[in-house]
Amino acid sequence: MSTFLDTAKAAVALAVKTSLKYYKGDIRVETKPDRSPVTQADKESELAIIALLTERYPSHAILGEEGGAHEKQSEHRWIIDPVDGTRGFARGGTFWGPLVALEHKGEVVVGAMAMPALGEMYYAEKGGGTWHVSIDKAGRALSEAKRMHVSSIAAWEDATLSLGELQRLLGGPKKDVVAALASTAANARCFGDLAACAMLFCGRAEAWIEGGVQIWDLAALKILVEEAGGRFTDLDGKPTHTSGHALATNGKFHDVILAQLKRTQT
Repeated sequence: MSTFLDTAKAAVALAVKTSLKYYKGDIRVETKPDRSPVTQADKESELAIIALLTERYPSHAILGEEGGAHEKQSEHRWIIDPVDGTRGFARGGTFWGPLVALEHKGEVVVGAMAMPALGEMYYAEKGGGTWHVSIDKAGRALSEAKRMHVSSIAAWEDATLSLGELQRLLGGPKKDVVAALASTAANARCFGDLAACAMLFCGRAEAWIEGGVQIWDLAALKILVEEAGGRFTDLDGKPTHTSGHALATNGKFHDVILAQLKRTQT
């Protein structure tokens, strides 16, 4: 395990410990200018992560959802979402958690995430695979690491489709394709946020579609998908985490779904 991956895991563990202090408590939810929610857990978790990253790598750039860009002349940039799924977190849901990624020259090389309410952490680095551990409330591992793999299902009538923010997907130009895919798959699920993508790289779904999000929502997920053997692009087929939309699959359906998406207007 590289020191970069160790740092990403430590950053996620800090966010787990910090956010769980507020979970199911009397949480004040504020509304940001973009109409998205934010809580004290988001703010404190990001500050804790930034303090760790700055201490270990003072020359690295940082981009956080809540604090914006901390620019440095560096080939490395950390990308942070301290609580992905804030709305669910604030209402006592379980599908939320931190996302931490490291770019090197624009390519994601390390990623980690957790779902604190479920006691789960996932992490990956380029060439090293995607791994899962059970964690306690301080983000400490409680189990041996288990390697994650995408599924081998190759028939769409047997496949599960996992969807991100359904309102954005069904309110956009790809809505007819998304609806058709959901109606023809064996199963469709809409957990949203990071949990929806985890379905794919844990082998419980064969495709995941997300839209209308930000770079911090996607950066860590890209490498988690790829190191589990999956394929990750935007909805135009570009292998990027910067477009605000994404398609990830086990590789069996990627080109077919892209062809359907490209027939619609962007």
